[in-house]
Amino acid sequence: MLLHRTTLMKPWRRLAATVSAATLAVGLLAGCGSDSSDEPSDDNNTAAAADAGAFPVTVEHAFGSTTVKKAPERVVTVGYTDDQTVLAFGIKPVGMVDQYPNPPGQSPDINTQWPWVKDKWGDTKPEVIMKNGDSGPNYEKIAALRPDLIIAVYSEVDQAAYDKLSKIAPTVGRTKAEKEPFSAPWQDNALQIATALGKADEGEKMIADVQGQLDAAKKAHPEFADKTAVVLSWYENSVAPFTSTDVRGRLVSGIGFKYQTEIDKVADGSFYTKLSPERIDLVDVDHIFVINDKADTEALKKFKLFANLDAVKKGNVSYLLDSEGPAIGAAISQGTLPSMPYAIDELVKSAAG
Repeated sequence: MLLHRTTLMKPWRRLAATVSAATLAVGLLAGCGSDSSDEPSDDNNTAAAADAGAFPVTVEHAFGSTTVKKAPERVVTVGYTDDQTVLAFGIKPVGMVDQYPNPPGQSPDINTQWPWVKDKWGDTKPEVIMKNGDSGPNYEKIAALRPDLIIAVYSEVDQAAYDKLSKIAPTVGRTKAEKEPFSAPWQDNALQIATALGKADEGEKMIADVQGQLDAAKKAHPEFADKTAVVLSWYENSVAPFTSTDVRGRLVSGIGFKYQTEIDKVADGSFYTKLSPERIDLVDVDHIFVINDKADTEALKKFKLFANLDAVKKGNVSYLLDSEGPAIGAAISQGTLPSMPYAIDELVKSAAG
């Protein structure tokens, strides 16, 4: 089974090693993507322009700084959840990443149909420029979309990939303070994207609204503060907990739980780790949140070491379907401005029930 970055995924690294004939095509197509005289096509995939009065803006990131000279009209998102944050500001990306595999032949794309983004996408069908598990983004596709801004914030883009992307269009990478991919606070990621879109003030307000929801949940449930918790999945026949710096861990601690930070040491810079049977003690906590779809949830329940944990025996486990049903797990795992309100409500209900 292939799990997603928004649960677990095959990471794509070392993009410098993937240089091929396709890279040569990027150089030819890049001129089209960066030519300011090109007008975006007048169709459903054309993004709504940001506030022209906010530009130019300069955004610092892990690979330097990028100046966005004017309101972007054709945005491509290379980060796994960046498309959702862009949508929060009324801009529809022309290209995006498929976080969850879309069933063959299914239309529209499942990634545009989550309850928290469906209305924002409307009838727009963005181009998929990378699928979960791919070795990297499709540079030819990106260039052909003629973007005037590329956003690679919630992303594993490295310097080599950034250099290629920035030849196509101005590219904003992950936050400068982020030591490892996917470890930045969700607030920082949201503001990074908002700033690139000339929407920093609006972004700060949205962030404050979500933070207010988290604070309200914590205040309404002071009992959470006395409990340790962890979020995990069943992955490759192993119990796989997420770290405290992953968005799932941040949400659980955000509503008041004490997260099991020992997992961070074992993960050694990754956003999750697969536990050996000898280390199942790391998830022996007061409350366990499981994010999986039905088949993997049933497999996890049959794993004796998991079934023997005190939290499991006492019924202190929240089983949250990932992409199936209400897709609560997906909302939590994505941790974006659109998904957060739904994710927080459902997370609190599952913990307090």
